[in-house]
Parts: sequence; structure tokens; C-alpha cells
Amino acid sequence: MTMNLSDKLPVFFIPHGGGPWNVMDDYMGDPEGYGKLSEYLKKLGQEYGQKARSLLMVSGHWEEPLPTVHFGKNPSMYYDYYGFPEFTYHLEWRAPGNSELAADVDQLLRAAGFKTAHETERGYDHGTFVPMMIAFPEAKMSTTQLSLVKDLDPAIHIAIGKALEPLRWEGVLMICSGMSYHNMRGFMSGSEYVGRVSKLFDDWLTSAVETTDPEKRNGLLIHWHQAPGALESHPRSEHLVPLFVAAGAAGNDLGHKDYSGTIMGANVSSFKFG
Repeated sequence: MTMNLSDKLPVFFIPHGGGPWNVMDDYMGDPEGYGKLSEYLKKLGQEYGQKARSLLMVSGHWEEPLPTVHFGKNPSMYYDYYGFPEFTYHLEWRAPGNSELAADVDQLLRAAGFKTAHETERGYDHGTFVPMMIAFPEAKMSTTQLSLVKDLDPAIHIAIGKALEPLRWEGVLMICSGMSYHNMRGFMSGSEYVGRVSKLFDDWLTSAVETTDPEKRNGLLIHWHQAPGALESHPRSEHLVPLFVAAGAAGNDLGHKDYSGTIMGANVSSFKFG
């Protein structure tokens, strides 16, 4: 394969927000914060809708004992949220699956020494279909899903990302979907508390991602739990771990903050590599 840097697509870590916020009339009580996120996702889709041939999604809402690749041809919806109006359980984002890309993902992971698993039945969870309904509303771009590994080890997920970097030269847009702040108790503790804690961690996270030495960057991310506000921002790290996959897939490409906003008082960011 001849690699032309101009053909290499970036890799993103995006915040997917809470539940089906995209179809709630009041944006779940935060029209300004979610409205800004919606505009960001629309612009992302407009920029890459014609540049990418397929999507590889890594969502913080899918964990398995082994890195698991979805091989389904026509994934359904997986409504993994609770307590919302009935109509939100009938949302559709019917992007076709891509078994060829799934096989490429599986092969690259195995070549890097990972044991993998296959899956065909799991639908698109809201970490995938909610933001992608905004970015790619026509749902025509073929999409493959890859799980996290349940132990949530940062180094393992960086290594998973490194194995998948070659896909970026093949027209694959990798979108790793999580949240740079995810503490449900924190969200309920008031905007002053959540704003203060989330900013501490968001500032550190931005500095780590924007470190100009990729190996140092990855080393900082591996030890994320030592950062100011880290464990208050992520009591459990499943919503942060997709960032580690993105950083690994970045290779030697530098990262930068691509979006900055608030959701329910918390500072949240998107990061772009390459």
C-alpha cells in the first residue's frame, strides 16, 4: 500500500452527551450546551461526509472481555438509556454494517498479538447512533463497531489504537465516542462543583493530548488517574477510554482540542489527531 499523507484521515474523540439529547425539545434542559455540541457534530459530518468511505466507531458503551468486532450487515438500534419518552425508543440510524472493514479490523488486531472476538447481533448504542444521527443523518456510510476491553487498561487501548492506524489511509474515519467528564453524581451536585472539577481535569487532559511528543503524550494518558480532578471526573473510566484508542491510532500525529463546551455545567471537549 502506498501511503500519501494527504489521503490520511484524522481520528476523533468526541463527547456523545447524555441519552437521546438530540431529539429532546429542550436539549435535556441545556439548549446552549447541547446546541453548541450539535453544531460541532454537524460540521464534522459536513467536512468528512465525502472524504471518508466508512466509519469505525468505538463507543464507551460497549465493553467485552476481548476486543470484539461487530460483523453484522444491518445493525439495529440498542436503546441503552432509561426513563426517556417512548418516542426515543423508536429512533433510527440504519447505517449499513461493513463486514469487509470488520475483517480488516480483526486482522490488524490479531497481527498485533490480540485475541479477538466476533459479534453480529448487537445494535448501535447511543454512543454511536445519537452523535452520528447529527453528523451523518442520511445514515448511508457503512459502519463497523469495535468494543472496549472490560478491564479498561489505558495501555491496552492505546495499543489497540496503534494496531488500527493503517485504516486511516484506507478512507476509514475513526470516531471514538465517550465523554471527557462523566460522573453522574457530579452532574447532580450543582454547576459550581461540576464546573470546577471538570475544568481542572479538562485543562490537564488538553495539555496531555497537545503534548508534542506522541510517546510522552501516551505516557501521560496511561497515568491519567494521577491528574487533578481525574477520579472526581471519572469514577469509572469507560467514557474516557475511547480517547486512549484515538491517541494510539494517531501514531505520530499530534492532537489538539477540536471542540470545547459545557454539558449540564461540566466542561467537555473533543480532540482531533492528525
